[in-house]
Amino acid sequence: MSRRTTLLLLLALTAGPAQAASLVASVDRSRLNSGETVELTVESSDVTQFGKPDLSPLDAQFEVSGTRQINQLTTLGGDNHATTRWIITLLPKENGEVVIPPLQVGEYTTQPITLQVMETASQNTSAELAPVFVQASLDQTTAYVQAQVLLTVRVYHSVSLYDDSSLTPLQIPDARIEQLGESRTYEKVINSIRHGVIETRYALYPQRSGAVEIPAQTFSATLVESRPAQENTLQGTKPGKLIHVSSAPMLLTVKPKPALYPADTPWLPARSLTLTESWNPEPAHVQVGDSLTRSLTVKAEGLSSAQLPALPSTDIAGLRRYPDQPVLGNQNSDRGLVGSREDREALVPNRVGTLELPPVEVVWWNTHEDHLERTSLPARTLQVANNPSLVVDTPATPTIITAPDDSRLWLWQLSTLLLACTTLLGFGLWWRARSQPAVLRAAQTGPSPRSLLDDLKRATQANDPQATRQALDAWARQQPETLAEMAARFVPLSDALDGLNGALYSEGGHYWLGEDLWRAVKAIPIADREQDPTTDSTSLPPLYPK
Repeated sequence: MSRRTTLLLLLALTAGPAQAASLVASVDRSRLNSGETVELTVESSDVTQFGKPDLSPLDAQFEVSGTRQINQLTTLGGDNHATTRWIITLLPKENGEVVIPPLQVGEYTTQPITLQVMETASQNTSAELAPVFVQASLDQTTAYVQAQVLLTVRVYHSVSLYDDSSLTPLQIPDARIEQLGESRTYEKVINSIRHGVIETRYALYPQRSGAVEIPAQTFSATLVESRPAQENTLQGTKPGKLIHVSSAPMLLTVKPKPALYPADTPWLPARSLTLTESWNPEPAHVQVGDSLTRSLTVKAEGLSSAQLPALPSTDIAGLRRYPDQPVLGNQNSDRGLVGSREDREALVPNRVGTLELPPVEVVWWNTHEDHLERTSLPARTLQVANNPSLVVDTPATPTIITAPDDSRLWLWQLSTLLLACTTLLGFGLWWRARSQPAVLRAAQTGPSPRSLLDDLKRATQANDPQATRQALDAWARQQPETLAEMAARFVPLSDALDGLNGALYSEGGHYWLGEDLWRAVKAIPIADREQDPTTDSTSLPPLYPK
């Protein structure tokens, strides 16, 4: 004990920044039958606490069947984290709603936990008097087709068993079967005799209406029996008797889909269903070209994720959509499976104005209250603003010169005289230049259209969507029309731009080929661009046309 105390002290001093200490209580299940035990786990992350929980508050409503302590050291990212768990086996003394009171360790206190203890009538059958027997039960004997039915198989034993026990696999031809987690063990008092219980739970989904038979489940195990040591040595086998015990078969009545359920919608029989929406980032300030990720999540109690259909897509004018693969998940609960499906899509607005997103609705059948329900999300409005970084540069507005006042008329006259002189001088130079055969084009201060096309060609051939987008914007700024106007007049260019946007904005991402975009740019009618990219000639038109 002193070594363990010293180790915990060293960990507390060397673990680096201490994590927030806490005391948390949890149970392995919150619903149980009368006479069954439940395991209460109390976990502490404060390594300076060396005491044990005070169990005296439990005496009023519970019988403490046993306690054990587990010390655990976890190393994560170079930091040591020590935890201590106390596992307490409790037997409720009363039925109904029973509360596990708060327990205290040092200066920390756990939160109370509520249990539902259901009363079961004692039948005193011959099976319950046997040392080992099996019971199977359904949470309901009548259910809709493809709706969840819970099957619970419990093996009771008042004698010790070897660890070679097994339960026959559950097979039902007209139903889909999913086991809910691993088998769990606890204790139950029957006829004043303490029994060990091995519980296995299944979720059944009948695929046709009518009567479905649940076959008997057979449990096989070896009883632990004491025999003389000499007899064990001579036989060379472990002592014990192999037994086989079975449950009684059951009948399940399956109802067809109700006639009033809409025929054009997927059949969703669930105990409860929720529909949520999330955005990344929030669409408070949206500009043209921004990428928004919309996530729609449906969660249904009593259905697996495989039964949940795809949610409606956001398919409206002015909004490009790039869907991702759905995210499916299943969780186990006391009431069976809880399936979830998340559909995500990247949305890119391509025009300025108001975009109306329609409401999203899921139709389902409430099996708990037995009626049709509709769960929906309200419509949403997106206000899309102009994006200055995507606007093509336009020529500067010409300056308007107002007439000077009379007090400065002489300045206006002087400027007019200077303008006339410079005009005459320029005319004389032009007359002289007519005798020259030709002149060379002045060198451009910026990149030429030819070099911009070369950059675009290299980027598309390299299949680089980012570099292609930059080169395409630079080339489009020197054209007489905007890129959007050219795409509206030339369908191949519009399709190629959709492929480029898909590579840029899709979260999943995919490999992009630039050949189609380069082919579309080369095929643009010559009236819509400044220079034909298929022409390599750089010759100039004659300076003095005849």
